[in-house]
Amino acid sequence: MNVAAEPRAIYDSAMQSADVVIVGAGVMGASIAYHLARAGCANVAVIDQAARSGEGSTGRAAGGFRAQFDSAIGVQMSLLSREKLARFRDETGVDPGYQPVGYLFLARRQAEVDVLLQLQALQKAAGLHEARQLSPDEALALNPAVRWEIAGATFCPTDGYIRPLEILRGYTEAAQRLGVRFVFGAPCTGFDQHGETIRAVRTPDGEIAAGAVVNAAGAWAGRVAELAGVRIPVRPLRRRVAITRPTELLPPDMPMTIFVEDGFHLRVRDGRILLLWPDDPDGDPFDTSVDDAWIEQVMRFAHERLPCLRDVVLDRPACWAGLYEMSPDHHVLLGGAPGVENLYLANGSSGHGVMHSPAIGQLMAEIILEGAARTLDTHPLRPSRFDEGDPVRGNALL
Repeated sequence: MNVAAEPRAIYDSAMQSADVVIVGAGVMGASIAYHLARAGCANVAVIDQAARSGEGSTGRAAGGFRAQFDSAIGVQMSLLSREKLARFRDETGVDPGYQPVGYLFLARRQAEVDVLLQLQALQKAAGLHEARQLSPDEALALNPAVRWEIAGATFCPTDGYIRPLEILRGYTEAAQRLGVRFVFGAPCTGFDQHGETIRAVRTPDGEIAAGAVVNAAGAWAGRVAELAGVRIPVRPLRRRVAITRPTELLPPDMPMTIFVEDGFHLRVRDGRILLLWPDDPDGDPFDTSVDDAWIEQVMRFAHERLPCLRDVVLDRPACWAGLYEMSPDHHVLLGGAPGVENLYLANGSSGHGVMHSPAIGQLMAEIILEGAARTLDTHPLRPSRFDEGDPVRGNALL
């Protein structure tokens, strides 16, 4: 990845103050920085603990994009992001790799089908009109490799795939052209805080005076928030990916195929098959290892449901894991942090951060510069909603 920001950007007097300091240079932080600069706020500094761009969770994402969500605000965030992806190349000069091959949800039981159809009605009301119900035969025709008894399915042809590192590169380079400064190898170690106001962000190399601070630290967001005396219900969750050796067994335009029963899903990327199964492992929440027991289980799913995969060889050393930043209702905390007047949160996207980063960047820029988001009503995503007993209501199937 050819991102212009070099590891350990020079820390000089120009870096000692910024109108906005963003903690986290992943796709979320880069998008926020770009949208701030595009709106006229170019005195922005982005700091990150990693040595270089793309070393965090963004570089470990599987690259899915969907608008089939379980809440109106989730659908709306995807639709806004999809509009922005259509303009991404013109705005940044980088192809985001949006490939609308669809998401195919396969339900084994009628009760699961009923839930999918209820959600489809919600999605349509929120503006997603392309999603549709499929019969079992229609669904299996979209992915003939599946050999699994199903009761029904839903499909949205405008869902599909994106390139996380290219989106990161596009936003980072475009932000830099507008004057944003990125500093790598610079973790946030604390804040100079007076009452409810942060005056500066501390790093090992010194302080950066800040008019406003954005927490875009991903899985590490809880730790950053605590440095400002703020507790947020965001925790890391390991998500593992098994990858095969190169194969032409499945077509590159195969839709993302999800088995609703247990969440096992798969896609083709760069001539290899990615196999994913979401579980909630015990142990160190920041552990990114991939254990043999998980590999064995995910391969059993694959072999049972797509028997042709029994002939595919797993590339064990290439398997990887990344960290989701989970919130209790699986939706982002977006807006001002309770108790600190100039700290803003963009945390807890729960696996949807890359796909929603175009929308979140725009909305956060509006919140910071205009006092409130104007493109979408972000009230459902306010960080105080959990203390108020008003989380976003959704369904565990999606």
